[in-house]
Amino acid sequence: MLKILVVEDNDTMRLGIIESLKRENYKVFSFSNGSDALDFLKSNYVDLAILDLKMEPISGMELLAIIKKDYNKIDVLIISAYGNVQTAVDAIKNGAADFLTKPFSPDELRIRVKKISNEKLKEEKIRNLIAENEYLQNEISNLQNELIGNSESFTNILKLVDQVAAKESPILLSGESGTGKELIAKLIHNKSLRADKSFIKVNCAALNENLLESELFGHEKGAFTGAVKSKKGRFELANNGTLFLDEIGEISPAMQVKLLRVIQEGEFEKVGGEITLKTNVRIISATNKNLHLEMSENRFREDLFYRLNVIPIHLPSLQERKDDIKILTEYFLKKSAVKNHQEIKTISENGYDILKNYSFPGNIRELENLIERLSVVSDGETIDDKLISYHLNPKIQTVYNFSHLSLDDSLFNFEKNMIIQALKEAKNVKHHTAKILKINTSTLYYKLEKFGLL
Repeated sequence: MLKILVVEDNDTMRLGIIESLKRENYKVFSFSNGSDALDFLKSNYVDLAILDLKMEPISGMELLAIIKKDYNKIDVLIISAYGNVQTAVDAIKNGAADFLTKPFSPDELRIRVKKISNEKLKEEKIRNLIAENEYLQNEISNLQNELIGNSESFTNILKLVDQVAAKESPILLSGESGTGKELIAKLIHNKSLRADKSFIKVNCAALNENLLESELFGHEKGAFTGAVKSKKGRFELANNGTLFLDEIGEISPAMQVKLLRVIQEGEFEKVGGEITLKTNVRIISATNKNLHLEMSENRFREDLFYRLNVIPIHLPSLQERKDDIKILTEYFLKKSAVKNHQEIKTISENGYDILKNYSFPGNIRELENLIERLSVVSDGETIDDKLISYHLNPKIQTVYNFSHLSLDDSLFNFEKNMIIQALKEAKNVKHHTAKILKINTSTLYYKLEKFGLL
């Protein structure tokens, strides 16, 4: 709703202006002099000010000058019974959006106000587009800051991203957990022709089959117990944008059939719905599973795989990028310092040797989590070798005297080590890991995120 300030010392004229504007559902604030109007503006905002030219003790031109100096986002319409061409020119030169000579009809006033309002909306739209563009550029820059590395395997990934980002083909990102698949997916989206549209993510492993179907396709009110209102699905929300299907290897055979239909035909129905909806999305999927093995054991459909795997991108593990550990660590040290309001800490060359000789089952995410923890708990400016070994090496931690630690730190390290050992035993298969630990898969995902192992 447009907010308009009216400053007119003639009571009859002022009431007429107010009545005309209120018929257009504008919110109007009126005053008989400039002093009261300026007091009002100190604590209130308006979009447009309509000012009479001849007023006391502050004239309309003086009031215009003050408004353009102190409240320059407010547009001004000058009205006067003494108008001439020169007066109008002077008002426009001093910042007025328009000049209207008395007497004028209510329709003429409304037309002028609407014109100013439309121009304001155009300017605001342009500012929003500029701001949105700056935001997208900053997001791309931030993502590129996160995607750090000089190793040949990693730089080849970035080159491939530049080649495929502007295309429409589906992309399948593979690699171990924590290698940066979601960051790569976002980078592809932000460099694509769909960058100004939505990037929608779904973690397929975090939801059971029924919930996943509702998340992907939406549901109608009353479709199932608890469906108290209609809900849009991710395919609908991501229309004309990008849909990122994380952990695609975890979806059930029944969901694979439904997903295949959407990819092939670009249409679907909500759960409990009868209307067929169209969707136009670019799908980027990700998995830490060997889908070729899953297909050979009839757990993943070949036709769906080939639909998703038009452009395969395999992300190397941190163990395959050991040359990048130092530059990544330095970045995470700076990031932790900013986040936790600390001085930037350092790690000795021996410390870097320890990091390079560790397997990092949680990959980059585990490294980031580790570096933040070391930065926080380290007393000195340099994080020493003993502290790194204690928080990193499972064998050393197993024999370490936990009596030197607080209860929270002891439990943290013990639980993390148990999960790391279970991941190795299960060859990084999450539902097998959960069975070894005798916990639910959803609980495992929570703990993997907590310990930086996801």
